[in-house]
Amino acid sequence: MIELSPLRWGRPYESLETIDVSHFATGEPIAKIGTVNGGIVTRDLRQADKAREVLRQFSIDDLIERAGRAAELFESATLAVGSGAQSPDDFVLQQSASTGLPEHMCRSNMQKNAFVLKNMRQILDALTRGLDLNILSRGYGKESRDVIVSFQAQAGALGAVLPNNSPGVHTLWMPVVPLQIGLALKPGSQEPWTAYRITAAFAEAGIPPECISLYPGGHDVGQAILGGCQRSMIFGSLQTVAQYAGNPKVQVHGPGFSKIFLGDDCVDRWPDFLDVMVESILSNGGRSCINASNVFASRHTREIAEALAERLGPVEPLPPNDPQAALAAFTTPGMGAAVWKMLESDLNEAGVEHLTESYGPRLVEHERYAFLRPMIVHADSPDRGIVSKEFMFPFASVVACPQAEMIKRSGYTLVGTAITENEHWIQQLADATSIDRLNVGPIPTNRLNWLQPHEGNLIDFLFRSRALQVAAPHPALANV
Repeated sequence: MIELSPLRWGRPYESLETIDVSHFATGEPIAKIGTVNGGIVTRDLRQADKAREVLRQFSIDDLIERAGRAAELFESATLAVGSGAQSPDDFVLQQSASTGLPEHMCRSNMQKNAFVLKNMRQILDALTRGLDLNILSRGYGKESRDVIVSFQAQAGALGAVLPNNSPGVHTLWMPVVPLQIGLALKPGSQEPWTAYRITAAFAEAGIPPECISLYPGGHDVGQAILGGCQRSMIFGSLQTVAQYAGNPKVQVHGPGFSKIFLGDDCVDRWPDFLDVMVESILSNGGRSCINASNVFASRHTREIAEALAERLGPVEPLPPNDPQAALAAFTTPGMGAAVWKMLESDLNEAGVEHLTESYGPRLVEHERYAFLRPMIVHADSPDRGIVSKEFMFPFASVVACPQAEMIKRSGYTLVGTAITENEHWIQQLADATSIDRLNVGPIPTNRLNWLQPHEGNLIDFLFRSRALQVAAPHPALANV
């Protein structure tokens, strides 16, 4: 059993309070994690600017190179993690055992995280729209128009309250260190593995450990991070989104409500796009905010729902080491049953039909865990309550709605795949402020382009563009 200690700006902290992490199926202990309280975090965050000072001893180019080395180490090396040595296989087994994710999905998310680290230069170039990265480091410089520009860092360290649902979300904070900004992270209680392993890979690649803090603990730790950091991100429910709405210091990542929109010009060919719909709903066990939770169409909706049910309804839970496993377990006792009970009440609404019902029970319960098998429902209107629901398993509602009303009635959409060639409608979709990421054409919602921003541009969040003028000639411009 591995022991993971809190890291206070790179220094392990011996905690008297610990939590145990157990195998979701057997109950066998996997890890013992030391915890901190919010007071410790608040005190440490007063030193957050030192993390940026440490990182500015290296150029951004140098940090990008080290991040690339960290990617190789993260993906393939045995690293010193906590009290032990962790191989990549150990990492996958530990992550799968605590989260319920199939092992092949853990490996896939591991590769996704490594990809971002390997391609950091291209990603930052895209996010900054080609800005000379030295301008972010220095705070000012000349751009291509020979005009002085200034970007001011808004935090010495980014805080993040991390989730348990999918390891892929870690791609959102990894570019911070190459930008010479530190990290104060609260790892998920069931998924501490990615944050600890990336931190170990950074250290092995020569990035100073004192730029990162890892604070396992309770809700007070999350509150301390969000209150003590000038810039933070949090992952959570609609209630979390509402709590921090309008707070410029907090970037909130909530439910995605990602959707597929079938245009009137393409909907009669819906069988051609069935694979796109299945992948969008089923990938990563349905746990991601980029999984489709709705398919909107003006006609053929019941046929579409029946076809999706035929493809997804028979999917069964498989052991986590099975390479064909498509479902992730609910590892908190009682959670699977609670979600199913919530769904049952939604299914009683007039105009809602459960089309995977004939393929066997959706809830599969075991002593310590449960699965929810894929579920497809048909809704005769966007007004049905179930249309606005999103769950952590492969679930989607197929919704009958006129094309002219889809944008207005579909609500917030993190990823919207619009299958259409109608130029006028494409322009309307592009103008729709309710849609964050827009795919035009048959692109599954789960396929992201990492050279584009995801739910807000990290550069815009961490740096403020401001006016700065320098009288010429001036020593400040000598090396610009």
